[in-house]
Amino acid sequence: MTTALPERAGRRCHNVLNPLHSTHYFSPDLAEQLAGVGVTDPRAAYFAVRAAAMGPVGAGTVTATFYNFRHDLVARHVPEVWQTASPEVVLAARARAVDATLRRLLGDEMLASKEVAEAAELSLHAAEACTRTARPLYAAHADLPVPGEPHLALWHAATLLREHRGDGHLAALLDAELDPLEALVSHTATGKGMAPRWVLATRGWAREDWDAAVDRLKERGLLNAEGELTDAGVALRKEIESRTDRLDAAPYEHLGAPGVERLTELATGLLMAAMAAGAFPEGMIGKN
Repeated sequence: MTTALPERAGRRCHNVLNPLHSTHYFSPDLAEQLAGVGVTDPRAAYFAVRAAAMGPVGAGTVTATFYNFRHDLVARHVPEVWQTASPEVVLAARARAVDATLRRLLGDEMLASKEVAEAAELSLHAAEACTRTARPLYAAHADLPVPGEPHLALWHAATLLREHRGDGHLAALLDAELDPLEALVSHTATGKGMAPRWVLATRGWAREDWDAAVDRLKERGLLNAEGELTDAGVALRKEIESRTDRLDAAPYEHLGAPGVERLTELATGLLMAAMAAGAFPEGMIGKN
């Protein structure tokens, strides 16, 4: 049974669950656990932990499903990383890193709380309505077992919901005719995306690639001479998010308005605690 939700309720819930999932990507615990199985390069570690659920896939699959990384960077590490650590080994290392990260950021008492157990139950219930069709990263993670401990079950469910929305978001970007770097540049121009220096440091693009993408968006009338979004650019980004919302509505409609509101409340509290504990680096989000 599904119910109508307040406008953007699902997006608001996603916007607090997704960062909870993402805490491990910025955690020293992940670097430690991956180094323990032989993966020491941070880019190789990221590609491995996010792609491992799909098995020992090649660079083409990772580039396709991650979307905004330069293929040359991906191919530098994939599939070679699987010779160092198999997907099964990587998944086990990731689970240890997630556990260590959440314990360090939130503390054992909070992880054992009834609120975390409730958030896990609600998010897993929402994920029951996710669909595998044309959603490769979600589908791969949906085949993994649900962890028994509530905080790890919550993280697993947040991962399912994050990748489900992400797969749909890529369809919206393709429909908007934004290539990987144009998608990043236009998102950064909203003030809600990664700062350019973070994009260039982590996604494999050079400054000239960024500048060329800016020029293409200007030619389309999506950016003005100062590199800010035009009215057309604002409208396009708004439509992309609205289309993503529509493609991602099912899990939140399945959970229902009261459940979505409660899950958003619980996840917000956990996220604020994680951020206060230094979960994310400063200066990562912004136009500069």
